[in-house]
Amino acid sequence: MDRYSGGDVVDPRDEPSAEWGWHGEWPRGRRIAGWAVAAIMFLLLIGNHEGHVETIWLVGIGLGMIGFLIWDQTRRRTPWRN
Repeated sequence: MDRYSGGDVVDPRDEPSAEWGWHGEWPRGRRIAGWAVAAIMFLLLIGNHEGHVETIWLVGIGLGMIGFLIWDQTRRRTPWRN
């Protein structure tokens, strides 16, 4: 068993990645990927769309992702107020 920050003991049977040394998350990478995917949603608007159903879905999903990313950034910036 290995020890990680905070004194928690991680059992490799519960989390196999702990056995080879990597254990954690990439919060900054997730945010960057979120912004990239939101931009790609708007880039997908370029094309030959005959109907506007695709446009509505792409814009809705892109705006939803941007809204979530802004909410997440605000929540991380002011955790002491909650």
